[in-house]
Amino acid sequence: MNIKLKIWRQKNAKAKGKFVNYNLDNVSPEMSFLEMLDALNNKLIIEGDEPVAFEHDCREGICGCCSLYINGTPHGPGEKSTTCELHMRSFKDGHTIVIEPWRSRAFPVMKDLIVDRNAFDKIIAAGGFISIDAGSSQDSNAVLVNKEKADEAFISASCIGCGACVAACKNASAMLFVSAKVSQFALLPQGRVEAVERVQSMVAKMDELGFGNCTNTYACEAVCPKGISVTNIARMNREFLAAKIS
Repeated sequence: MNIKLKIWRQKNAKAKGKFVNYNLDNVSPEMSFLEMLDALNNKLIIEGDEPVAFEHDCREGICGCCSLYINGTPHGPGEKSTTCELHMRSFKDGHTIVIEPWRSRAFPVMKDLIVDRNAFDKIIAAGGFISIDAGSSQDSNAVLVNKEKADEAFISASCIGCGACVAACKNASAMLFVSAKVSQFALLPQGRVEAVERVQSMVAKMDELGFGNCTNTYACEAVCPKGISVTNIARMNREFLAAKIS
């Protein structure tokens, strides 16, 4: 395959970025998207140019680092998959692929395709944890948990914090991410003790960091690589309202 790439290049957080065009030949359809970028960077280094900066870690769809906006879609055309799980067979020979970083005031571009996603860490630090003294390990049947709620909590906890929901939302809302982290505790008895403080603190931090509001377009759910449901947003809203009137 011979492909054309239109990639966002930005020297640093303060520099003005722009799109730069590249041509890459002999691309194997079996290459992952990140392997294709590796091949491009090898070519650029040989030619004496600066390689494209992009983030990655596990390359197994677990860490969420490989967050790229590809042809107008977070993580590209794959369904329920991250960028590192995307393969070049999803594209056609001769096509142009446009690659950008996430676009959000809360996720400033650091360099090229890398954004600062520390905003998510700050939201977690605000309340995404259980701080009560749980004591020693209890018998497995001492705290009974409804199977359906346990399953929902597990699914909510599978959110990898990649930020695709923010990138897809026209308002750059982080509601899906925050609601998933609220839900994974709110659904379990161990998390109910601090539920009021948790939801208020995390929502307040989300607003402080400049994320937009949810307008229920469901774009976040559509691009989430882990299939996190917008029902979590409804649950978080109920939790937040109950906390305010309690």
